[in-house]
Amino acid sequence: MISFILNNEIIKTDLPTGYVLLDYIRKNQRLTGTKEGCREGDCGACTVLIGELVDDEVVYKTVNSCLFPLGDVHLKHVVTIEGLNLETINYLQEQFVYQGGTQCGFCTPGFIVSSMGYLISCKNYNLNDALIYIGGNICRCTGYSGIRRALTNTINFLNEKLKGFNSGKNNSIKNLVELNFLPDYFITIPQKLRELKEHQIEEKVNYQKFVSGGTDLYVQRWEELVDKNVYLLSTKNDLKGIYVNNDEIFIGGANTISDVEESQVIKQYLPELSESLKYFGSKQIRNRATVAGNIVNASPIADLVNMLLVLDAKLYLESEQNKREIYLREFFKGYKLLDKSDDEIIKAISFKIPKENYLFNFEKISRRTYLDIASVNSSFFGYIENNFVEEIHISAGGVAPIPLYLKTTSSFLKNKIITKDLIAEAIEIGMNEISPISDARGSAEYKELLLRQLILAHFEKFFPELVSIDLVLKEV
Repeated sequence: MISFILNNEIIKTDLPTGYVLLDYIRKNQRLTGTKEGCREGDCGACTVLIGELVDDEVVYKTVNSCLFPLGDVHLKHVVTIEGLNLETINYLQEQFVYQGGTQCGFCTPGFIVSSMGYLISCKNYNLNDALIYIGGNICRCTGYSGIRRALTNTINFLNEKLKGFNSGKNNSIKNLVELNFLPDYFITIPQKLRELKEHQIEEKVNYQKFVSGGTDLYVQRWEELVDKNVYLLSTKNDLKGIYVNNDEIFIGGANTISDVEESQVIKQYLPELSESLKYFGSKQIRNRATVAGNIVNASPIADLVNMLLVLDAKLYLESEQNKREIYLREFFKGYKLLDKSDDEIIKAISFKIPKENYLFNFEKISRRTYLDIASVNSSFFGYIENNFVEEIHISAGGVAPIPLYLKTTSSFLKNKIITKDLIAEAIEIGMNEISPISDARGSAEYKELLLRQLILAHFEKFFPELVSIDLVLKEV
């Protein structure tokens, strides 16, 4: 039995855990303010808020309900656009109207929910951060100037009003209720969720498939999931957590991309990783996609996998009968082929804490800077002092059937002095390690050229004096 709160109503349903949340909202509950657009997590029209009790406080995140399994709302609070409505429109909704932020209105509910997610989650409001939250919402007819104006006015209004309010840890919801941005039932949700959790009954369920984040599975294979009870790894707390143990950083397999991006541990020891993840999908996708899911999906252009390869990450696999460890570089055996049995899950990922004076860089070429998959991507990590290479690792995505670690190139560079000629030679070795194919993201020749330039970009960032124009323009 799935038990949760939908807006201000307690819901209990015995539908399969793999059923799609968007379908439940629209078809079963007839809450049609949440729209069905692309059904691929690209347009944001289906955005809802999911609230979960964390340390006795409800933490809300925006997600695409079209890619969200119903079973994962168990003991949580789901907020649709209807659940944000007051007797009259709030200041945010009013500004969308007055500033021309809505025309046909199809996308507007998603924009409002995403914007409210920002107002609930953050305390020091500014436009740049707000735009990150609505980056996964598309408007096809209004244009974005009116939406920007609506957000700017709302932020200015709140910053002025909140000067006299208590801005402590647990007061964001309370403040927004008092300012008539949220219905007052939000104040009661923590207690209702506690009571729901206290009265839950454990049931034995026959699970038929594993699902982690599901952001790709619910695009590619949704018909295999919607009528089944799926085992939701994203609900398992023993698969979560980002922490340091001895000289390693551990990341639970069920942690989301947002968890990694926002982790204080990552920001302390490897802030470049956190910064690079802003190029990974939209806020809604990052709030849902998991680290283990990104790895097991085995996409040759997976951004996070590309970064983890150069960090020499290790995977901790677990099944009912066995536990084992394997390096990520050895995990991919061929296109979508893994060194993993069907009953194994990735419990955690670890990598060594970088020593001082490390070099890390991530490069990605896609048709759009944000919200797009890579044509080719590449990561660089190493220790180089006085141009002497103590250790170096380079990865490449989109140029082989698997996420590729450039083993020969990396080995060639070790224990050498970085020079212009060495860079040129290393690139030629790298070109012999790859096997790109022509597809929708570009021809094989184009991808080879892209990787060449990305490797140059790594060196240009750290050794600009060694990357001359003739090296950049050299024919492949």
